[in-house]
Amino acid sequence: MKSKTDERQWHRLDNAAKLYPSIVSPRVSTVLRLSATLNKDVDPEILQKTLETIMPKFKHFLVRLRRGLFWYYFEEVHTVPRVQEETYYPCMYLDYKKKDTLPFRVIYYKKRISFEVSHSLTDGYGAVVFMQSLLLNYLHLTGDIDESANLDMFSDYTDTEEVYEDAFHKYYSEKVRAPRKPKRAYHLPFKLNAKGEYFIITGIIPSDDLYNLAKSYNTSVTKFLLAVYFETFLDFLKTTGSETNSRNLPVTMNIPINLRSMFPSKTLKNFFVSLTPSIDTSLGDYTFDEILKYIDHYFGMRVNKKYIQKFISRNVASEKKWKVRLLPLPIKNLAIPFIYSRFGETNYTSSLSNLGLIKLPEEISKHVDQMDIYPPPSVGNLTKITMLSYNNKTCISFGSVTPNREIEKIFFRKLRKMNLHVKIETNTQKEGD
Repeated sequence: MKSKTDERQWHRLDNAAKLYPSIVSPRVSTVLRLSATLNKDVDPEILQKTLETIMPKFKHFLVRLRRGLFWYYFEEVHTVPRVQEETYYPCMYLDYKKKDTLPFRVIYYKKRISFEVSHSLTDGYGAVVFMQSLLLNYLHLTGDIDESANLDMFSDYTDTEEVYEDAFHKYYSEKVRAPRKPKRAYHLPFKLNAKGEYFIITGIIPSDDLYNLAKSYNTSVTKFLLAVYFETFLDFLKTTGSETNSRNLPVTMNIPINLRSMFPSKTLKNFFVSLTPSIDTSLGDYTFDEILKYIDHYFGMRVNKKYIQKFISRNVASEKKWKVRLLPLPIKNLAIPFIYSRFGETNYTSSLSNLGLIKLPEEISKHVDQMDIYPPPSVGNLTKITMLSYNNKTCISFGSVTPNREIEKIFFRKLRKMNLHVKIETNTQKEGD
């Protein structure tokens, strides 16, 4: 905790972040990536100067992980990292348990700037705030933004007390009961890539067309794409036969929900919970309309402050148990990976996370053609989706730790059959339509 005499020298990890240092590995990096593609090549020297300029506003990111007796914690440092030219796969392992390794990095490649950050430090929302400030100051230093531009337009989300708060604890109520635990879910029967290999396939769709198609089904873009993703897995099960799901395990999705609008907070620490809609495969075939109707009812009943409070209370209550608090950190490091697998990824098939519409000020947006977000690699869920919309492009990115591309093919073929124009990009090659 921060003392008044030595303010902001060290910080507790937030409730969600406490898991990540114990599960991080070369296969499970916990690193997400947010990228911005500019309309001209990146100048690495100016990008480095930009990073040095903005880091005093993001002191809560300029930290190293330290081991305490009972929990990990972050200690502030003064060393600004060097920007790196991209040479490896995205979202690669950051061994931020080492003394000189920070839990984030800034990477460039041709016209693209990428911010890769461990989930122990922040979530997708925090990554967007950082990227906005990085782009604004970079374009100012390159001379692409007028001298009169307000370089502090994102100051409400930088070096203030609120960005340090653990909002989970702020909105915790011990009176609220936890929700029911989900059951074991179906998992894809594919082999793993070699350690360190991470494949990305991004489908780029005109946002207006996607929005209008979702609207024709009287639903949102997120719900529409979730229905397509559910149907993708159900179709895959039909073609592979019952041997891949002999126990009729449900297809369950992990859907992260940003809580900042529901529970007002400016925190740049993690502040999300995951909902887990599920399709019972033992009940036979489902039409697309049936899947969509189920999703609409599921979210209608659960995306509200009272129900979400159950998840906050469950997560914080587990941390507050005296038996958990008094366990030494080495014992926690042994127990948490098992708990994470047993009560986390074992219980869902894949995940779909929509960062929503990203809006940049006009002075920035006219220099940024595209933005993408990639999910952290995971062994428990071989393939996952993250997406965002910017500049009338919805970029839907699959992150995969398996060489099998069947799920991605089925998913994007479905969208094309619905008359959506889908351009495919990968981190190995680019394809047309």
